[in-house]
Amino acid sequence: MAKHRTLKVVRPPALIHGNAAIARGAIAAGCRFFAGYPITPATEIAEIMSREIPRHGGTFIQMEDEIASMGAIVGASLAGVKAMTATSGPGFCLMQEILGFAYATETPCVVVNVMRGGPSTGLPTRPSQSDVMLSRWGAHGNHASIVLAVSSVEDCFHVTLKAFNFSEKFRTPVILLSDEVVAHTRAIFSPPEDDGLSVINRVRPSVPPEWYIPYENTARGVPPMAILGDGYRHNVTGLVHDVRGFPTEQKEEVRTFYERIHRKIDLNREEIEIFESVFLDDADICLIAYGSASMAALEAVHLARKVNLKVGLLKLTTLFPFPSKPVEEVLNRSRVVIVPEMNFGQIVQEVKNLGVCQTRIIPMNRYDGHMFAPSEILQKIREVY
Repeated sequence: MAKHRTLKVVRPPALIHGNAAIARGAIAAGCRFFAGYPITPATEIAEIMSREIPRHGGTFIQMEDEIASMGAIVGASLAGVKAMTATSGPGFCLMQEILGFAYATETPCVVVNVMRGGPSTGLPTRPSQSDVMLSRWGAHGNHASIVLAVSSVEDCFHVTLKAFNFSEKFRTPVILLSDEVVAHTRAIFSPPEDDGLSVINRVRPSVPPEWYIPYENTARGVPPMAILGDGYRHNVTGLVHDVRGFPTEQKEEVRTFYERIHRKIDLNREEIEIFESVFLDDADICLIAYGSASMAALEAVHLARKVNLKVGLLKLTTLFPFPSKPVEEVLNRSRVVIVPEMNFGQIVQEVKNLGVCQTRIIPMNRYDGHMFAPSEILQKIREVY
């Protein structure tokens, strides 16, 4: 089982923005290495980590680009340090090759993507949710992914902590999606006090070095992870490898490798899938939303309820593995489902792919560099009610 420790944090409430809360959440989770490159609208995360992480005994490095940043955090993690980088869409594109290497080598790390309008340079100072599918499918090949989305300052702290816990527990990179609105929204945040925070660290080998199997096909699918330099033989390669880490093309070993890296996620979907239900018990119409769009959707639900419209919200924090079960339940009980997104329609396709009933599924898309207003969503609700 993964090891837990309780971290006590006692600090007064503070007015902070989402990027600052992500940095605080990372440090609280035990992140002690950050490598990154400045990019709007994520730069404040690097700025805060450059100041704060050395105070906690960690290391900050500004790299020459995002490719090098991704390589640095993978190396730091292999050496036993919890590591993170933060970027936006163009930098996230550059990271994909080494992100794939991290999936193949099962190296824990957290990659924050503060989304902005694209493609290319796009709209650097405007919000977007257009990187959702990139976060799932950007790195080529057969791999499972954990992708989380934040929608508030409080989310930024707690979901960042979750991202590190999932990464360490399941030996995998975790993608954390924010956007320009969440990144720069300020709110009063009260850090946890006496109740503490549950922090998970990777499982280390409990056997002598000569018995260690670095990619053992365990029942959980998550083999213990030795630290490079600790005396354990640990071959690291991006090639498909056998249980000892050496390249293989033997079909049974290849099949076992792929099935195991998927199994460790599939077996734990119930823990990984985070969502929130609001007024769903009697809802005729349901909104499914994530990120900053879910803030507008929540307000729209409250406005609708004030005029006796039975509307509910399913707010998704986990985007992948896609939370099929709660979404199916919404589809089965609702007459209409509306999916507001700041893109041309990405998560709505996942909703449609479930195909479990005759519920009408309506995409609601905005891609002009501005966030939804609750009144816009309320108007859409009135149109279809």
